Amino acid sequence: QVRLEESGGGLVQVGDSLRLSCATSGGTFSTYTLGWFRQAPGEEREFVAAITEISSAYIFESVKGRFTISRDNVKNTVYLQMNNLKPEDTAVYLCAAKQSGGFSSAPRLYDYWGQGTQVTVSS
Repeated sequence: QVRLEESGGGLVQVGDSLRLSCATSGGTFSTYTLGWFRQAPGEEREFVAAITEISSAYIFESVKGRFTISRDNVKNTVYLQMNNLKPEDTAVYLCAAKQSGGFSSAPRLYDYWGQGTQVTVSS
């Protein structure tokens, strides 16, 4: 069974930085595409970033220049570095894995999900 667990969320001030981590187990991490999504109350799940099995990174346009995704295939962990946080970044951030690899921004194409970690950015 593949499991993902996010950590690193919390309450921060506008302009602060935060690094989210997603530790995985039970799968072949190095062949997965890994993604970060976020969901605010009453809104649909939104693509934030993904990194493929060959380490091609894709960042949603609204957070380009502020967010960076990376992966460590030794630690089986994917990270989301978030800089210059804004109130509109407030959401539950979820880590997801796509077993088949390749890029996708569609939540339905991801096979495994973590429970999410809350990020709150105060005005």
